[in-house]
Amino acid sequence: MSTHISIVSPVYMGEHVLQKLCERVAMTLRPFGKSFELILVEDASPDGSWTEIENLSLKYDFVKGIKLSRNFGQHYAITAGLDHSKGEWVIVMDCDLQDKPEEIPNLYMKALEGFDVVLALRENRKDGFFKKLSSKVFYRTLAWLTGSKQDERIANFGIYHRNVINEIIGMRESIRFFPTMVKWVGFRQTTIHVEHGANGERNSSYSLGKLLDLGLDIMLAYSDKPVRLTVKLGLIIAFSGFLFAIFTLYKYLTGTIIVAGYASLIISIWVLTGIVLITLGMVGLYVGKTFEGVKGRPIYIIEKKTGSF
Repeated sequence: MSTHISIVSPVYMGEHVLQKLCERVAMTLRPFGKSFELILVEDASPDGSWTEIENLSLKYDFVKGIKLSRNFGQHYAITAGLDHSKGEWVIVMDCDLQDKPEEIPNLYMKALEGFDVVLALRENRKDGFFKKLSSKVFYRTLAWLTGSKQDERIANFGIYHRNVINEIIGMRESIRFFPTMVKWVGFRQTTIHVEHGANGERNSSYSLGKLLDLGLDIMLAYSDKPVRLTVKLGLIIAFSGFLFAIFTLYKYLTGTIIVAGYASLIISIWVLTGIVLITLGMVGLYVGKTFEGVKGRPIYIIEKKTGSF
């Protein structure tokens, strides 16, 4: 029997929640009468997550596990799970139970109304102040840089038709950010409100440094706005410099200036040198990411598998 629903969940520091995740997935989907699979992608977690996944794959016939050779990151782990999914419909959700398995039927029923993508809009997020604030800043900045609407209440949790997943799988660029890829492929998309679960089992794996790195990668992969802003800044400074030169020449011709000012010279050198370095650095980042992409390295490397793939 072909798989109807695939659930893909990246796992990092999830040793103590995976048993509950499997139990709640089973309780939610078995009454549906549809075949399903739960693909747990262990992203080189330092705890005992992989051992737990191996045990759960023996206990539950719907559990399948993939262990990556090192920590590639959440969105690379999602890609690995999508590549191995077989379902007509694919659910992507975190393993920490903040994405509640009990919301899957609501996502599925909404999709049957004629949508290819149904995204979960998280109500009353059960996150700490710092995570809420950093998430809001991250998505607002991302929206400004990419020129597309972003909502911090929407993350990876949602249901996606196989047609959508196949197109995302075909996007093999080295920088991965699943929500932006979903927006890019299009299709018929909508959202529904879901209840956000509490996370009492583990802390977020995204530190401030990781969020900044992720934001930088996304900016370089999906936007050329920083380069455009740099060009505009250069034009503004060049125009200002031209006006200042005319003003200085006028003062010199009228005899107001006899010796050029030392302070203005030093300030000009420091400001213009700084702008040149920023511009070179920005271009260098884009060149570096291009170089990284043309290497053709695999997006992820699988060390082990468990379950019936």
